[in-house]
Amino acid sequence: MPSFDVVSELDWHEVTNAVDQANREITTRYDFKGVKASFEVKDKSSIVMHCEAEVQLRQLSDILNQKLVARGIDLKSLEKGEMVKGNMKVSQDVKMKEGLETDEAKRIVKMIKESKIKVQAQIQGEQLRVTGKKRDDLQQVMALLRGADLNQPVQFTNFRD
Repeated sequence: MPSFDVVSELDWHEVTNAVDQANREITTRYDFKGVKASFEVKDKSSIVMHCEAEVQLRQLSDILNQKLVARGIDLKSLEKGEMVKGNMKVSQDVKMKEGLETDEAKRIVKMIKESKIKVQAQIQGEQLRVTGKKRDDLQQVMALLRGADLNQPVQFTNFRD
């Protein structure tokens, strides 16, 4: 039976490249001259932005978003934390969501069932397995999920015929 997996993964190599590019851009920008500002990747789960003022933090956020989009990372995978102020510094933690959350996976299963496409969807940890008798049905599900407004970016892997 044909099947495929619906997953939400990040290419961490591209994320680190985007952070490196953003750090390089900060050093060349005039509005950050003489300012201690930086991005830092923490244990492949988040990015921390450090600077001296809130206004600069918003600018850092825009720079990071721009570099991530240029590298093909969907901004839906970002979850910004609270600003931490103290000691003439401001920092913010940006968590990178990876893996389908159970609420989102249940929502996707419900969406597939409501579409009346003859496939089965089952949650397997942080991914979703969709199986059907015909390849065309699976492609309809892929088109449905691409067009849906989901809270996380999804990719389709492990397509078996």
